[in-house]
Amino acid sequence: MKKIKWTELLISVASAELVGVLSALLSGDFSTRYSQLIQPPLAPSGAVFPVVWAILYALMGISAYIIWQSADSTATAKKLYLAQLAVNFLWSIIFFRFELLGLAAIWAVLLFLLVAATVKSFGKISPTAALLNLPYLLWSAFAVYLAIGTWALNR
Repeated sequence: MKKIKWTELLISVASAELVGVLSALLSGDFSTRYSQLIQPPLAPSGAVFPVVWAILYALMGISAYIIWQSADSTATAKKLYLAQLAVNFLWSIIFFRFELLGLAAIWAVLLFLLVAATVKSFGKISPTAALLNLPYLLWSAFAVYLAIGTWALNR
């Protein structure tokens, strides 16, 4: 087993978390906006999202660290990770800042597809890195349901 490079691991996790923090900051008053929308069944309280996303970003950062440290790492895996992170970053801004619910629903589908591709790509390099992203994949699928449901109920 390779020795863990703690500084690199911390940078990887902090970088992923920073994406979430910056997205939230640029999204505006998302908690007020969320509470004003008609939500589909099973929609969680707004307080759930920051906790879930903090965990998911940490898992993303750990998995990215594993991939970047792997001798078997590929440019495709890295590009997919960065692409899904960029799409993830923009989703909250599209949904909350610009209130483009239809586009946000389409964007959520794109995010889900990119996360699925990332998991598949990571799985070829490190099953552990892929498994660390399964909660993210499941949450992304749930986010598609929420985004489409919210758009449909608030048109």
